[in-house]
Amino acid sequence: MKNIFVTGISNGLGYNIAKVLLSNKYNVYGIYRKETKQLQSLKVKYSENLKTMVFDLSNTVVIKKEIFKEFIPTNIPIHGFVNNAAIAYDDLISNLNMDSLNEMYNVNVFSPFMIVKEVIRKTLLHKNQCSIIHISSISAHTGYKGLSMYASTKGALEAFSKNTAREWGKHKIRSNTIVCGFMETNMSAALSNEQKERIYNRTALKKATNPQCVSNMIQLLLSEDSLSITGQDIFIDSGTI
Repeated sequence: MKNIFVTGISNGLGYNIAKVLLSNKYNVYGIYRKETKQLQSLKVKYSENLKTMVFDLSNTVVIKKEIFKEFIPTNIPIHGFVNNAAIAYDDLISNLNMDSLNEMYNVNVFSPFMIVKEVIRKTLLHKNQCSIIHISSISAHTGYKGLSMYASTKGALEAFSKNTAREWGKHKIRSNTIVCGFMETNMSAALSNEQKERIYNRTALKKATNPQCVSNMIQLLLSEDSLSITGQDIFIDSGTI
């Protein structure tokens, strides 16, 4: 049975990803910031296959010790990593605040970089195949007012993923990003209906991206059916134009 490490599993897309993987017989090692009722239910239903830990990804210093020594011990191989957790610092560039920017980069960029480092080392140790999947955003490709700083973190992930694929493909390590369109999640809850409607109108399908479609693609990228897919940015965005 494959072991998959997923970040940000307590709600939204991360919860959906964990649920899909667990229902398809994967072992999931998941980290999150805050407990939710739906995550509690998932823990009860999949008590044998779901391992969880509260972890703050803004603290990059303790990743190796707390995640890769205590939570996922050295003797446990990792067959896939889904980098889902993210925070959004939305503002105009003229209002840029370095403290907020640094926190977002720690969570969205620097922690994933450090995790990938440890996942690669684990994979080399155990000599298994591994699929790395980063969740990106259409905002890195299509401009939105107030999202330039958030979009820059996703652009960084896409460049990092493509080069990871090139560097480590010969060791059977694949890396891809899924470029998601706007989804109805906690991160977007602050938007007004008018703002959401403007976003929908920029898509071919005139609606939000379905998280289930994203989760299903992740399952494919973790499976044996995607062994020739690496270094790709896969758009699931309702046809954003």
